[in-house]
Amino acid sequence: VQLQASGGGLVQAGGSLRLSCAASGRTFSPYSMGWFRQAPGKERESVARIYWSNSRTYYTESVKGRFTISRDNAKNTVYLEMNSLKPEDTAVYYCAASESAITGYKYWGQGTQVTVSS
Repeated sequence: VQLQASGGGLVQAGGSLRLSCAASGRTFSPYSMGWFRQAPGKERESVARIYWSNSRTYYTESVKGRFTISRDNAKNTVYLEMNSLKPEDTAVYYCAASESAITGYKYWGQGTQVTVSS
């Protein structure tokens, strides 16, 4: 399974970006797909995730109300709509996918840079 992330870029504070992550390869039935980010000098953190069976979502506290994760089942694609961006959102964003709760996030995309200028 390969994950291809896209949509990063440079944006001013208060602006918006939409990240996409498409899964390809063998037949793939996600249990969950999510977005993580890693800023320079910081540990990777979970930003948002969505569970395929019931569309339940999870957001880290700092992005609640500003970010929205969504999915397209037919395309095995997950999106992250990011609004009201802040400089502290600057990071490399990675998408990840899991096929079960047991295996965790086994598949990872290549990362896309998001830079928010003040």
